[in-house]
Amino acid sequence: MILYRENEKLNKVMLIPYDLQFFADGPGGEKTEEPTAKKLSDARDEGQVANSREVGNAAGLLALFVLLRTLYGWMGDGFKNLFDHVYIQIPEYIKLYDGYVPIQNLRTVMNTALLRVMLLTLPFFAVAIIIALVANIAQVGWKITSKPLQPKLNKLNPISGFKKIFSTRSIFELIKSIAKIVVISAVVYSYLTGLEASIFSLYDMPLRQAIGLMGSIVIDLGIRIAAIYIIIAAADVIFQRRKFKKDMMMTKQEVKDEYKNSEGDPQIKSQQRRRMQQASQRRMMQELPKADVVITNPTHYAVAIRYDAEEMDAPQVIAKGEDYLAQKIKEIAKENGIEIVENKPLARMLFANVDVGEFVPPELYQAVAEVLAFVYHLQGKV
Repeated sequence: MILYRENEKLNKVMLIPYDLQFFADGPGGEKTEEPTAKKLSDARDEGQVANSREVGNAAGLLALFVLLRTLYGWMGDGFKNLFDHVYIQIPEYIKLYDGYVPIQNLRTVMNTALLRVMLLTLPFFAVAIIIALVANIAQVGWKITSKPLQPKLNKLNPISGFKKIFSTRSIFELIKSIAKIVVISAVVYSYLTGLEASIFSLYDMPLRQAIGLMGSIVIDLGIRIAAIYIIIAAADVIFQRRKFKKDMMMTKQEVKDEYKNSEGDPQIKSQQRRRMQQASQRRMMQELPKADVVITNPTHYAVAIRYDAEEMDAPQVIAKGEDYLAQKIKEIAKENGIEIVENKPLARMLFANVDVGEFVPPELYQAVAEVLAFVYHLQGKV
């Protein structure tokens, strides 16, 4: 485009060329189009999905404390029995010979204790793995890809890294972290304030009772914190999905380019269709001299019919056309001495319902037979 500006002093018109695309947001203009299925599929293959880590964290934390509430008695007895077993076995495994402790005996004690600890904590590890898988599958479905793990040089770009520091995602993560600290601190303070008497009475309780009380306090507090995490996770899911949708938006040019890449250039496809139509018309015109009659309406449509009682079960349409092509069919028919019969309803029916190369349908047998009988009578064949 050209911007016109008048210079008052020189009384001249200055021409300043400019391109409106210069003001566009990104290549092809502003991102106003919904993401296509192909772009979403490609993004998924690259590992780009609307996934919130907070969902897995919240679900895992809640499952941990619920499982602790269910199994903490069993775990307490297990650790107590483990301690008793190891303590009792120490004199048998560890023997002092001039101040020397055999390493093999120590290794045996540690291996036994470690195995018992692993068995006691195994349910928690199993639940953590299951919760992490379920949380991710529930959000984005099941699809394994290794592309996010592949090294990319653009991740080492300091400019890109600097931009990420002040991006919308970073600001949201900062606000979310501050909200976690503030809300969880308020929940912990409020809960522990109501248990001051019980906490101060721990000094007067037997060890087993004190451990049970502390375990109950920790588990109840953990469940409350997990509930707060679930609320934060719900907000994070909404944000991540909106952010992902915004990032996946496309410009009109991107949509056109994707359509060209997947479906082919519309101009090229149009040229191909035109060439195919021209080739089909040439073949049709080559078959036209074999026709027995051309039925017209008479100006808009022309349909050429061929019938051989020895070879065919029904009359066949070997050429048809409208307007200019109809006139061309009639010209070739005249050049080859083919009868041209005007029958407006029949011509329209044949043109609309029977393609070139197809046989006349049974419901039109009678009408076509009358035309053929008329032509054969004129030619003296009947």
